[in-house]
Parts: sequence; structure tokens; C-alpha cells
Amino acid sequence: MNWYCDAAPGHPYHGPYHDSEYGFPQTDETVLFERLCLEIFQAGLSWLIVLKKRDALHQAFDGFVVDRVAAYGADDVARLLANPGIIRNRRKIDAVIENARRLIVLRDAHGSFAAWIAAQHPRPLEDWVKVFRATFLFMGREVVNEFLLSIGYLAGAHRDDCPAQALITPHRPPWMRG
Repeated sequence: MNWYCDAAPGHPYHGPYHDSEYGFPQTDETVLFERLCLEIFQAGLSWLIVLKKRDALHQAFDGFVVDRVAAYGADDVARLLANPGIIRNRRKIDAVIENARRLIVLRDAHGSFAAWIAAQHPRPLEDWVKVFRATFLFMGREVVNEFLLSIGYLAGAHRDDCPAQALITPHRPPWMRG
């Protein structure tokens, strides 16, 4: 996604995400869950649409707090489907809710979502896709690829000469260690 290093800087939506989030290592469960959900919502759409709707998605999904989203029922699904500020795709909404429930199981078994991800590393992308498809819903190759790029598990989020890459390097993301 090296084109992002040229297109994002200075852009009101892409710029902040590119410069301070994309590719930076993450271990916080809420951040990881949000990133996974944003990638699900992006499937078939442009990343710009997702970034523009990010605040509304964050609010609609209770800040992407896993336990809150996992507790959603039919009334919450109806509320989300009626919310014009978010991406109202029933399959994606259902996947986000079910994935929150599955994250609780992972947390119980592995201590945290971050620990589960770390236990899978390193592996080639195709193997990552298999693991994610076996664990979560709505896990296409691009969803998994972009999620892992966004949290520092796969190389290639930024070019070597990108200023954001210079900020990431001292954190030694997993792709640099694996």
C-alpha cells in the first residue's frame, strides 16, 4: 500500500490515520477490535468512506468495547440498521457482533486478543487468512491483510522513506521481529 504514503499526507481523513495509526503496533483490545471492525466495514467500499464514518461507527458501537458489543441483541441490530451515519450492511453488523462474542472466548483462552494474535506470528498471509477465517466472520483476504498491516504484523504499510515508517521503526513492530 505504498501509494498511501504519497496520497495520505495532508488529506483531512487519510493523513491523520496514515501518519499516526496505520502500521503502528497495537495491543489494546478495543483498538484491535475497532481496526478489525473497520476493515470489515470497508470490504467492497473505499477506505475514505470508512474514515468519514469512523466517528459515527465508534459512537454507534459503544466505542468498540468488546463486552458491550458482544451483549448486543435484536434491538441493537435494529438501531444500527436505522442509523444513517454508519455503514448499514446487515451481514457486516452481524459479523461485528458475533466477532465480539468470539473475542471474549479468545480472551478467556489466551489472555487477550493481542496474545492470540502474537501466538499466530509469524506466518505467511495465506496462513493468517485461514486462521482468521476459522476464528471470525467476514474474513476475506483483504480484510485480514489490511488488519494485520494496520497493527504492524505484516510488512509494507509504509515505504522505507515515509516519515511514518521512521516513527514506527523504533517500536519494532512484529513484522520486524518475525
